[in-house]
Amino acid sequence: MGQLTASNERVPADNKVSGTAYTNLVVATIGFALTFWAWNLIAPLAGEFDKTLHMSSFAQSFLVAVPVIVGSLGRVPVGALTDRFGARLMFPLMSALTIVPVLLLIPARESYGALLAVGFFLGLGGTTFAIGVPLVNSWFPASKRGLGIGVFGMGMGGVALSGYFTPRLWKHSHDLPFWVMAIALAAYTVVSFLLLRDRPDRVVPTASLASRLGRAGRLRVTWELSALYAIGFGGIVAFGVYLPTYLKTWYELSATDAGTKAAGFALVTVVFRPFGGWLSDRVHPAVVTCWALAVTALFAVVQAFDPALSPVGTIAFMVMAAGLGTTSGSVFALVAQVTPVAQVGSVTGIVGAIGGLGGFVPPLVMGAIYSAKSSYSIGFMLLSDLALAGAVYAIGRMRGIRPTATAARPRPAAARPPPARTRAGPRGRRPGRRR
Repeated sequence: MGQLTASNERVPADNKVSGTAYTNLVVATIGFALTFWAWNLIAPLAGEFDKTLHMSSFAQSFLVAVPVIVGSLGRVPVGALTDRFGARLMFPLMSALTIVPVLLLIPARESYGALLAVGFFLGLGGTTFAIGVPLVNSWFPASKRGLGIGVFGMGMGGVALSGYFTPRLWKHSHDLPFWVMAIALAAYTVVSFLLLRDRPDRVVPTASLASRLGRAGRLRVTWELSALYAIGFGGIVAFGVYLPTYLKTWYELSATDAGTKAAGFALVTVVFRPFGGWLSDRVHPAVVTCWALAVTALFAVVQAFDPALSPVGTIAFMVMAAGLGTTSGSVFALVAQVTPVAQVGSVTGIVGAIGGLGGFVPPLVMGAIYSAKSSYSIGFMLLSDLALAGAVYAIGRMRGIRPTATAARPRPAAARPPPARTRAGPRGRRPGRRR
């Protein structure tokens, strides 16, 4: 049998990972990737929609932003609902609900207003991150939790998959990407319902949704983690949205070349996210976060001097991608270690929401700076300053928060008072005598 931690978490005594835990991890990661693919269906096709709708630049940007904003904010209630009802219900439910807006994109693509409305509900696909984290957190022991959550985080590669495959499916048939995604989501709904399992001993909160979110919001660590995640994951989202534009504008690449290099950036972030989690299992995640952000800050300065794209610029972007990906993994390793088990979903929802929303400020800043100064250097220097500030805060404040498993070791049954003995204790007192 396992032992209970101070936060009422049952951890296997041998810290081994069960086959059920690995099954849950694989199924949840696949679901995360599929729903994130669906979440990103509009962005790769915005240019195609524009041929019919003739949107302004702002209108096109707003169209792309709607599902991302809704998906980010939706993680807050979905995370709290996962704490209450479990991932076995929430994952199939959100996957099934996402099918509806995916299919509605077929008739909606002829109207900008209809696309906005469907895009709002397409945001459901972006909420599954807040379902998978508490699921993986509950099944993996503390010593392997960082790697588990990092592997699950690789599902964010669904955005890159959508960027690559959706336009190619569109070329074969304008309805094909939506039908393919709807069928994949339907199949996953069935598979996830059959294979996903919540821990039998998981802590089920009884308080209302509002009170649980309120308690999570009152935790200081929630907002500290949110700020760090806004830098790490927010940076990934920002580059995913704006990097093609930057490469086309500054380095005069074709749309295809810019998209390919942006996909390479996304791939590096996906690979380094589990690395950040794995490393956090061996080194305090605050230390990992500090070094990852420091490296990001350094190479942001390099890019601020507008080097040639080959090789210095490419190296700078790849290293920044590695740093941001590592940060995303290490921050959620920290979430899993310092958050009470019954509140992991709620805290994950808030942190994930702020991280997603954090990605939409930098593109606006970069665009405004370029419009005013015809240069991106100031923007990269601001990124460097922000990453450096996060590095200092992580090592200065977050390093002092001890992981749950080491800060409060579970007490064995011997914690009960020992039976009275007839012989006097070390100082002449009888052990059974009240002091």
